[in-house]
Amino acid sequence: MPVISGNEIIDRLKWRYATKQFDPEKPIGEADWSTLEEALILTPSSYGLQPWKFFVITNQDLKESLVASAYNQRQVADCSHLVVMAVRTKMTEDDIDRLIDFTAEVRGIDREKLASYRHVMVGDIVHGPRSHDATGWAKLQAYIALGNFMTVAAMMGIDTCPMEGFMPPAFDEALDLEEKGYTTAVLCPAGYRKADDRYATLAKVRYPREEMIQHLR
Repeated sequence: MPVISGNEIIDRLKWRYATKQFDPEKPIGEADWSTLEEALILTPSSYGLQPWKFFVITNQDLKESLVASAYNQRQVADCSHLVVMAVRTKMTEDDIDRLIDFTAEVRGIDREKLASYRHVMVGDIVHGPRSHDATGWAKLQAYIALGNFMTVAAMMGIDTCPMEGFMPPAFDEALDLEEKGYTTAVLCPAGYRKADDRYATLAKVRYPREEMIQHLR
């Protein structure tokens, strides 16, 4: 498998920024978008439960209708693809059993061999302390997906903009999420920057490595 050099990775991460202006005339190609979707699917999550659903919006009228609910930030409408990362509002034993059954099928093992794994998940997420804030737990998982998505996009030369500045109830209503048992966690428009987006050339403001990273040996 080809290895991407450390310098290439750092160059790409320095190149990426929270894109303020997308070029609405430059859509992401189907093959590239397929790769980004696969990156979302491959994102790790706590226990492997994947308590999310990713709604990909390319319908221009729908994107335009959501601008006001994102405090008039045009990235929502001008991007090529708007990813709405939604998460489960509660976790049940049925959700646990679905993962157990699927794991047994994919790995070709007896379901009973996963009994202790099931017991731990049920005791934690369904009936344990974290069950009282299942949505908060699920949102933490969504941010893993967000980071994975943005990093892969940067490696591909595709721009993104993570967005928390929006009204979740409005997005939930527009996408009928409450009925589906989900709520909006975070948005991530993706596409290509406009040539005159001044934010693209601003120096990154990051504290020095020696201040942010401590080695304990």
